[in-house]
Amino acid sequence: MHETALFPGLVARMAKRRGGRTHIFETLDATRTALIVVDMQTFFCDPATSGGQHTIDIVPAVNTLAEGVRAAGGTVVWIVTTFTEETARTWSTLFEVFCAPPVRERLLSGLGPDGWGHALHGDLIVKPGDLTIEKDRFSPFIADASTLHADLQARGIDTIVIAGTETNVCCESTARDGMMLNYKTIMVSDANSAHDDSHHNSALSNVYGFVDVMTSAEVLARLAPAAQAAAE
Repeated sequence: MHETALFPGLVARMAKRRGGRTHIFETLDATRTALIVVDMQTFFCDPATSGGQHTIDIVPAVNTLAEGVRAAGGTVVWIVTTFTEETARTWSTLFEVFCAPPVRERLLSGLGPDGWGHALHGDLIVKPGDLTIEKDRFSPFIADASTLHADLQARGIDTIVIAGTETNVCCESTARDGMMLNYKTIMVSDANSAHDDSHHNSALSNVYGFVDVMTSAEVLARLAPAAQAAAE
């Protein structure tokens, strides 16, 4: 598990901008909230993959969050990366410029529709009623990358809580694009993982100016009032 530490002085500076508030969102309407779990697939849990062990380490936190969001009446969305030869052709900047041939082959063989690493990690608890959505870019929100935005809009979702891997790649990309699509966005510090603490903390610090950063416990505590209201 990462030891989270935002950049020195950042929280105080942001609190000043936010009128003295450390966190922007004090309550969450569970019925309009979705937990977006990014790329918790076997591929990204492999020790040969950057941050693989850290990804395995956050599985319990992700399960706890998912159960809490469901219990409160929210939506759980499992995002899975799916790469094909068509992806490699249309995203050649990644596959041909940034990836040496062995890396390209590993991505396609591991994250193809029937790839050895495509499935979600076996210890994750996925339940009926959850959504599973495939994406073929780092962010599921960019045009044609996935159906996520349309699916969330159809459910009246206006708040997204982001967990998964890697904090500084797909999770950060999802947070940035989600916020710019006008979702209230939260990154969960103990349910995101990266290569190491420095990558993790740099990403959380970078986005803290326009998203909220909370622990799992802080997120679930803010869902509780909505859950109680729904039960009454």
